[in-house]
Amino acid sequence: MEVAEAARHDQAFLEDLAGRYRQAYVQHDPRPLPVAESVRFTENNVELAFPDGSWEAVTEELGPALTFSDPVTGCVGVYTAIMMNDTPGFLTIRLRVESGQITEIEHMLSTRRLVSAPPTPFGEVRELVHQPVVAAVLDPNQRSSRAEALHVADGYFATLSRNDGTLHTSFAETCYRIENGYQAAPKGAAADFLLGRYRFNERVRRQWVMVDEARGICLARGFIDHKGLMHKYELTDGSMRESPFREPHTWSFLEMFKVQNGEIAAVEATFIGSPYHSRTPWATAAEIQDRDDTWNGAAVLLADRRRGQS
Repeated sequence: MEVAEAARHDQAFLEDLAGRYRQAYVQHDPRPLPVAESVRFTENNVELAFPDGSWEAVTEELGPALTFSDPVTGCVGVYTAIMMNDTPGFLTIRLRVESGQITEIEHMLSTRRLVSAPPTPFGEVRELVHQPVVAAVLDPNQRSSRAEALHVADGYFATLSRNDGTLHTSFAETCYRIENGYQAAPKGAAADFLLGRYRFNERVRRQWVMVDEARGICLARGFIDHKGLMHKYELTDGSMRESPFREPHTWSFLEMFKVQNGEIAAVEATFIGSPYHSRTPWATAAEIQDRDDTWNGAAVLLADRRRGQS
């Protein structure tokens, strides 16, 4: 995770600027914003001239906007809902600010079309609700250090990747997961992981981009790769399921985690379908590649999931 060398801005400055950005975005007018001439802009991991893409198509922000920030990196993030004419979308924004100017703009914008293969739950944009715990500022005794918070949050991806029922992090009992505005874990985030429901995930490539230490929020950018080799597979309770991924496929995401009292208290993600093994223009050497050559991605039985196992 890169740390801005320029003078840091406090959270109030960063979050006010994010509000101004949202207003300018809906009005299709970036002129009031302090945008650097050399700004980099991506939408769904495609680098564009600024402004372009949904900057020209957005017609309404529905919200509610969830805003968080990291003065160490100069980044501020927003989760919100928008309309583009009659097309609903869930939008995550990341801005980076250096010396008072916006130097990086990253959008992840999910619409029904972008999660239609395989079909994936997609919430109602006018009913978006962020878990109340997410925006709350933590008491000092609830906080983890920056490094500890990242370790706890990254354990989520270690659990999600090649998911075989093993938990590599701790979840609060009340931890739920919202994906594209949809409550995807009504029984709690840990339940499906304990079953090994996501064993079809071949790897989760990811990079941590910011930490809001006051709120305990960690934001990652990444990709979930599926090789399409697995058809039927066994869960930890002995039952069988069918994988929805019948060909190579990748999810691209911006995903945030609330870390409170040393465990994950909430998860929220915006993600889209992408060509297999897509990459991002933002990738650096810090991106975790998550390779495991012992993994048998076509195994039906849980006991056969690693090559060479008896």
